[in-house]
Amino acid sequence: MHHYTILIVDDEEDMRNLVEMYLLNSGYTCLQAENGIQAINLIELREVDLILMDIMMPEMDGFSICEKIRSQSEVPIIFVSAKGEEWDKVKGLRMGADDYMVKPFNPGELVARVEAVLRRTGKRKMPLNRENVNMLQLGEICVNLDARNVFIEKEQVILTLKEFELLVFLMRHQNQVLSREQLLENIWGTEYGGSLRTVDTHIKTLRMKMRIADYIHTVWGIGYKIEEKHVE
Repeated sequence: MHHYTILIVDDEEDMRNLVEMYLLNSGYTCLQAENGIQAINLIELREVDLILMDIMMPEMDGFSICEKIRSQSEVPIIFVSAKGEEWDKVKGLRMGADDYMVKPFNPGELVARVEAVLRRTGKRKMPLNRENVNMLQLGEICVNLDARNVFIEKEQVILTLKEFELLVFLMRHQNQVLSREQLLENIWGTEYGGSLRTVDTHIKTLRMKMRIADYIHTVWGIGYKIEEKHVE
């Protein structure tokens, strides 16, 4: 399997799911965004190795998204669009895209283009196994620290940066009672001016997003601890 994360940006859910299916079958990890704002937010939060992006999208088209991304990142970009005119291809490449595919496309060609761009941009294939991936696991929770991916019961969960850091800190200190003060200092830093309620809010969000209320326990008057749930 390939230790790569591909971001699929397309306003059509069926197309995103189709592309993801092809890539998952080839061993890639996938993220999805339905518009430019989501795509840019994901890039800021997560490590992405390549972006597959449509052009014709509402509010912000693919060219504008590409320009925005290129102002802050050199992540490889492949346009996958129904716009097949030569002028569109030239414009896309001049905007900073690494390749351009026209819909409808052949699934095998899509995967081959992804592999070719990753090779060309210097990203070498790397087997995905426990010997070379920095992992944390607790019951059904699995965290890939290198790719910053989080899974619960094999389903990927999208977390913000602070939610991710909070989960990792708890998992690295599993079965230990951690005070709100400890969590606030280690995740937000000593100069953070917010209240201890920030910790409570993020714990609540983690429990809701990941359905892990039976892993994270409240220790009244002190803080929290994470431990594997007990099966009766």
